[in-house]
Amino acid sequence: MTAHRWEADPSAQLHRRWGKSSHELGNTSGDGSCPDVWELSNGDVAVIGYDLTDSYLDRLPEGVSVDPGERLIIIPRSTMLAAKVDIPDA
Repeated sequence: MTAHRWEADPSAQLHRRWGKSSHELGNTSGDGSCPDVWELSNGDVAVIGYDLTDSYLDRLPEGVSVDPGERLIIIPRSTMLAAKVDIPDA
């Protein structure tokens, strides 16, 4: 049996926010466009945050990599903790 490599589906739609909006958490004073965590229509997850890939590339732990086409995104702890209630156990 051959392992199937996961690929992001660009046709998946933003389906449901996990947690609270940036405004509710006090993480933005602007239009609330970021940070955020969303479940997509296909079950995958989209994270909106700051792209700090270049800042972290030379200090990634052993066994961790950012492949071409991927980015390392940073979100506030409060955003992830608020999303926890909506993240399924399985």
